[in-house]
Amino acid sequence: MTISAAPVLRRRMMDLTLEEHTLTVPLVWSDPADARTIDVFASVVIRPGGEDLPYLVFLQGGPGHEAPRALHTPAGPSWLDQALAHYRVVMIDQRGTGRSTPVSDDILALGSEAVAEHLTHLRADSIVRDCEAMREHLGAERWNVLGQSFGGFTTLAYLSTNAASVDTAYLTGGLSTVTRTPDEVYALCYDKMRDASERYYRRFPEHRDRMRRLVDLADAGEIVLPDGEVVSPSRLRSVGSALGTDDGWQTVWKLLELEPGSNAFRYDLAAAMPFDGRNPLYFVFHESSYANGHVTDWSAERVEPADFAADVTLFTGEHIRRDWTETVPAFRPWRDVSLALAQHAWPTIYDAEAIAGSGARGAAAVYVNDPYVPLEFSMETAALLPDLRLWVTSEHEHNGLRSGPVLERLIALAQDRRVR
Repeated sequence: MTISAAPVLRRRMMDLTLEEHTLTVPLVWSDPADARTIDVFASVVIRPGGEDLPYLVFLQGGPGHEAPRALHTPAGPSWLDQALAHYRVVMIDQRGTGRSTPVSDDILALGSEAVAEHLTHLRADSIVRDCEAMREHLGAERWNVLGQSFGGFTTLAYLSTNAASVDTAYLTGGLSTVTRTPDEVYALCYDKMRDASERYYRRFPEHRDRMRRLVDLADAGEIVLPDGEVVSPSRLRSVGSALGTDDGWQTVWKLLELEPGSNAFRYDLAAAMPFDGRNPLYFVFHESSYANGHVTDWSAERVEPADFAADVTLFTGEHIRRDWTETVPAFRPWRDVSLALAQHAWPTIYDAEAIAGSGARGAAAVYVNDPYVPLEFSMETAALLPDLRLWVTSEHEHNGLRSGPVLERLIALAQDRRVR
């Protein structure tokens, strides 16, 4: 199938130049006979005088989120200025998101079986093929990759199949396991959330009783969000996902200080829960990101530890639940698709042997307390990449790229410069 490109649009954003590129690519890269296509969009951000710098492609976390837009902070990504000192930055909207052909509720008109089949072609291996098409379109023999969280998972898929295209790899909170099962991942993530919960309650012990009372209200159906969602106890507990970010404890603290019957509580609770209808892929598709030749079958729900079932004050993180397809208005239309994907036999996507043989160089930030991408499994994967310099730190949480000079430090490590 021929890949086609729309005309390049160039515009100015303050002192930056933005080149906007849209490619039409196969939906199914592995089957030349399949005529379905989608669009993939990328914005190349260039600082004054940076027209000849090498390219750095940014792979966003998620799955199911588009790349950030090149706006000046605080609206834009805080790391962008650090990157632009060294690179032209390619902000690619991963397939199914943003200005690439998006997955939204209107796709459900195709029927749940067809939609589920469509979504199986949106994984990291296909994103890598899209990146390769964009790299070739830009005329780059090689380029550099920055992968945040799921974007780091995609970087590992890149190293599994197309390592020769990657000059330097930077990973932040994205050294996923490439050998473990989803059950092993989510079980360890529960351990991390248990630790995060206890750290929080040691600081604010009075909030444990408040959380218990809120769960009682949710169990009685007495917490109703502005969109009509009757919040279940499991949805309420998912606000603990915020504890995986540098300042997320403040989100939880402010919420638990509010009167449960107030508008402020209802709106703030809706904003604090990690999954919503804006990006349905994030909910519907989440567990597939850890499936490397596995059927997920609602992994996070199945491996819930006994103490989490007994102690309702323990927060959860990215642990999705099957019952949300019935209790969350935004997810109800996606119920049949979600059930089908939970039973899908996902093909392998990572090749540990190829990763080990990739010769990849660069640097990675590994967060000690990360409740989404556990330290222990990150270190297992890091052992496959001896030329990847590691910064193992408790100074930042999972969102460190957005909240501190993480990229600056990784660039210095990759260039073997001393970091103060």
